[in-house]
Amino acid sequence: MKVTAITLRAGHVIEYNGKLMVVVSNEIMQPGKGASVSQVELRDIRSGSKDNVRFRTQETVERVRLEQENYQYLYADGDTLHFMHTGNFNQIEVSREAVGPRADFLQEGMIIEIETHEGEPLGFTFPDTCVLEIVEAEPVVKGQTATTSYKPAILENGSKIMVPPHIETGTKVIVKIEDASYVERYKG
Repeated sequence: MKVTAITLRAGHVIEYNGKLMVVVSNEIMQPGKGASVSQVELRDIRSGSKDNVRFRTQETVERVRLEQENYQYLYADGDTLHFMHTGNFNQIEVSREAVGPRADFLQEGMIIEIETHEGEPLGFTFPDTCVLEIVEAEPVVKGQTATTSYKPAILENGSKIMVPPHIETGTKVIVKIEDASYVERYKG
């Protein structure tokens, strides 16, 4: 779908020089002389490299629509992750590298949203939090529960996080997936 450069907004995906690029920012610049231009910052979806491009405000670009669908995580086979579409039950394989560091937080049965373009997975939206068990933590020191200090702990998926002093080995905790941070003790 063709759109004018002036209508681009952050988050839009366009095809530029044969690559899929996501718009990071779009600033309209009005020089002293001449026509206005759109200064657009783009990031390549596949490689992550950034580029700054100037378009005339009425210049048209090809905007791409990504399909967003829910998939259920099934299992990992080495560095390959297997997902099943929740509607039609088709299965897809995605490399661990494509998902990035958040792949460590995938749990069997977890539903995530995958953005695809012509069947190729490009973006992954995870739930905000997940429940994991602490497998290693320093012992609780009596009288230290009132302080605001944190201690290191290791989760069942191997990730290291900082937890309050009263959390001990075997405790289930809620972890924020985005930055691998402790939220609270799991009450389930």
